[in-house]
Amino acid sequence: MAAPDTTTAAVRPTMATPDDALTICAISVVASMVSTMLHEGLGHALLALHTGAASGVLSSVAWSSAFDSRLVAAGGTLVNLAAALVLWLCLRVAQNAPPALRFFLLITMAFNLFTGTGYFFFSGVTNFGDWEQVIRGQQPYWLWRTGLIVIGVASYWGAMVVVGSLFVRLMGVSVKDVVRFRRLTLLPYFTALLLEGFAGLLNPFGIRFVFESALAATAGANCGLIWLRYYVPKQTAPGPHSEVIRRNYAWIAVATLLAAAFIVILGPGVRLRR
Repeated sequence: MAAPDTTTAAVRPTMATPDDALTICAISVVASMVSTMLHEGLGHALLALHTGAASGVLSSVAWSSAFDSRLVAAGGTLVNLAAALVLWLCLRVAQNAPPALRFFLLITMAFNLFTGTGYFFFSGVTNFGDWEQVIRGQQPYWLWRTGLIVIGVASYWGAMVVVGSLFVRLMGVSVKDVVRFRRLTLLPYFTALLLEGFAGLLNPFGIRFVFESALAATAGANCGLIWLRYYVPKQTAPGPHSEVIRRNYAWIAVATLLAAAFIVILGPGVRLRR
């Protein structure tokens, strides 16, 4: 009997194991909730309760109270930007961490940074939202709106460059690896969109907030993930750590429990008091 031909087997390329989609979605669920609660809970609700509000309703789409101020309106964005800076510093010391943890820090930073920078442009163009409240009554008003748009475009472009570069360096994924790059960026985008959409349907402020707040803030602010690979500087080389994200049941379990609480509890809203 002839011996088996091992030549073909020796040179046949080994199929690379893809990043686990379920774990990516689970990490993205947690990251999206962290970004939203930093914006609504810490940036708006906590700041309002400590500067004049006696009580208010906190939901997944908004904070509502009788008390209002420019500081409270700006607080959500400022907290997101501060959180992005903290997460960027964490990434600098976590470059050798497991890929799932690196990805969590990175995508959470991305959500916060895109929300923070995107809000300037959103309010400037639509004349709606947090920064419309911040500049309301300022004259000449057209100049303030124009300033928001310019700041928004410049800062969001910078955010895409920073986040895209970190994806390449920290996750070890080349922009030429289109399949993996899209897997690591599009799955978080649509996961956050679905989570915020489902939770938003239960909000106490009406269905319009689903489109004006939940979906606009998520779909619009995070759309940089869709085109991210086109904004990575050409000289950026993949880092030494290119391990894929493997199935992690701990992340999946935590994300499932937190998503259920986010939708069922924060979806309809909770009343907070001083």
